[in-house]
Amino acid sequence: MKLRTIKHLKNIKGKRILVRVDFNVPVNSKGKVTEDSRLRRALPTIKYLHEKGAKLILMSHYGRPEGKFVDEFRLDPVVPVLSKLINKKIKKLDDCIGPSVLKAVKNMKNGDIILLENTRFYPGEEKNEASFAKSLANLGEIFVNDGFGVLHREHASIVGISKYLPSYSGLLVENELNILSHLLSEPRKPYTIIVGGAKIKDKIGLIKKFIGKADYILVGGGLANTFLAAAGYNVGQSLYEHDKLKIAQEIMLEAEKSR
Repeated sequence: MKLRTIKHLKNIKGKRILVRVDFNVPVNSKGKVTEDSRLRRALPTIKYLHEKGAKLILMSHYGRPEGKFVDEFRLDPVVPVLSKLINKKIKKLDDCIGPSVLKAVKNMKNGDIILLENTRFYPGEEKNEASFAKSLANLGEIFVNDGFGVLHREHASIVGISKYLPSYSGLLVENELNILSHLLSEPRKPYTIIVGGAKIKDKIGLIKKFIGKADYILVGGGLANTFLAAAGYNVGQSLYEHDKLKIAQEIMLEAEKSR
């Protein structure tokens, strides 16, 4: 799979690079990050660009603030953990667009790292509004997408921004897509796919891709409840997607025919 990745970037010293990461990490009631694997997975791209002397502007969503500024969904808890992981001071801003943010990025020095506030504080993020995407794009000169876990979302900081800046994939995205490509084209047998989450609509394409290729597809999490209900089992008070039962049945039938 050929991608335009950050390895193709030349002479980026001093360039302002917007990096979309996925820092949607679990935080406890005391405001402490309880599991940092998503931060660690972003390190290769961050370190690579930092060592090249770029000015890094990190952006991420966190939770579901529904387009409003909500204190419990601020990205502040991420800062001390990430700073420790990369051994570098990170400046956290209280917004992700606007005059104060523009001023902060204009004053960056080579090697500086800024973390923008939660992109979902603006309704334009999830609506993929062009005006919001342009406001984000105005902060940088190059866009790097390294948020593998959110690639399927058509949001402004993921899709919209790429219309206004030269765009590249980060090292995490490159690695994960290479793995998926290998599993689809030259899989080692036998192998099992485990699919979790809550919504079928986010997973339909993935599951169908692997039907007939994977030996087993295991479904867990809230997603499993919908498949169990579609198969006629009583799931009690467990949440499931009532309007997706037919789709779940079709997927199971297709999987059965491929055996």
